[in-house]
Amino acid sequence: MKYFQSIRWQLQIWHGLLLVVVLTGFGAAIYRVESELKSRRADEELQRRVQVLAASRHPVQNARPPRQKFDLRAEHAALFDQSADGSFYYVVWLRTSGVALHSTTAPADVPLPQANTARGERTRGLLRESYLQPAPGDCLLVGYRTAHDVAELHHLAWWLVVAGGAVTLVGLIGGAYLVHRTLKPVRDISDAAQKIATGNLTERIANTASGSELGQLVNVLNSTFARLDAAFTQQAHFTADAAHELRTPLSVMLAHAQYGLGSTCDNPEHHEAFAASERAANRMRRLIDSLLELARLDAGQETPERQPCDLAVIATECIALIQPMADARGIHIHTELSTAICACDADRLAQVITNLLSNAIHYNYDGGTAHVATQHNSSSITLTVRNSGPGIAAEDLPHIFDRFYRADKARASHSGRTGLGLAIANAIVQIHGGSIQVTSEPEQGATFTVTLPI
Repeated sequence: MKYFQSIRWQLQIWHGLLLVVVLTGFGAAIYRVESELKSRRADEELQRRVQVLAASRHPVQNARPPRQKFDLRAEHAALFDQSADGSFYYVVWLRTSGVALHSTTAPADVPLPQANTARGERTRGLLRESYLQPAPGDCLLVGYRTAHDVAELHHLAWWLVVAGGAVTLVGLIGGAYLVHRTLKPVRDISDAAQKIATGNLTERIANTASGSELGQLVNVLNSTFARLDAAFTQQAHFTADAAHELRTPLSVMLAHAQYGLGSTCDNPEHHEAFAASERAANRMRRLIDSLLELARLDAGQETPERQPCDLAVIATECIALIQPMADARGIHIHTELSTAICACDADRLAQVITNLLSNAIHYNYDGGTAHVATQHNSSSITLTVRNSGPGIAAEDLPHIFDRFYRADKARASHSGRTGLGLAIANAIVQIHGGSIQVTSEPEQGATFTVTLPI
């Protein structure tokens, strides 16, 4: 059914149907005109020969009672000669002779016309006949064998079918070429938009038809993409600059909080105030570090150092790192790790796996389970992290990788989580040319699947 949704195939189908309809109508018209022309020509020849027969009917001199005789001259007999044409024949019935006179080309047992009119035509199978009744009991009949005309019409029909098929084929090939050439700017627009959607904001559409409507659309889209690129670049620079500017006063705040905690202050309230300041400063430092990392990823400044790595080994190291957090809540981590070699940045992927494992434990029930698996396919490797937690609501799934988005806002705010971990993980996977997907059902946990090219 996808063919019927494609503009290219819709144009091809309509073009093909139009060709078939036009050529069929044209062929049918030619066939009908030729058929009528042959019928009219045959009727004219029959009438001419009937008049010849009528002129060959003479009265017998001094005959009592009066009677007629039939005398066909030699030059007229050639009109019915088997050796000359063979398609025409005649049969003559004279009331006074009592017998039927006929040419050597006439078929046997030609019936006498039973009509009340003096002149008429009739068709018997492949025989077309015209007759004249000049007097009661007398009848002059001329016939024509149409088998040759029918064969010629059949030959014409086959010729029209073959010619129409050839024209249709040439038309479809030419139409396909024109459609392909006409829709090429649309494919270029789609390819460029796809690259831009994956984060390559510097991509532009090559304008090969600047004077056409599509060329004008390309100019508008390129202008729009340029403004988007400038806006995102400005946003990334602003984020990086703001994060850099905040690091210095934050370091001062953290240093004063740590100095206050290390001083010999006996006031518990002061001590708690310094401790709260230190926690807030540490949280702000983690947030700033995440913002700086996202800004570098957005700006394309982070290029993964690709080396052959086994994703199963990286996952094992990350599980060992996160195990104390799981033990603290009684969560058991199941593993199903098989060798999965790919060219990647091991440190960056370890950051992704650690983030996913941390979420699998944080958003889980006490005493629950987490499952980690790796798999090697023909052209890609996959990492799956699944937990037995409450799951993610359907309305939250489309936004789970958005920055600062937290599905469980209450728990996240109390635990100091920033809502940037999944956004960073998604950006790291994308710079590796991969993708990360999430599926979830209420009370069935959540499953994150990372797919990376080999």
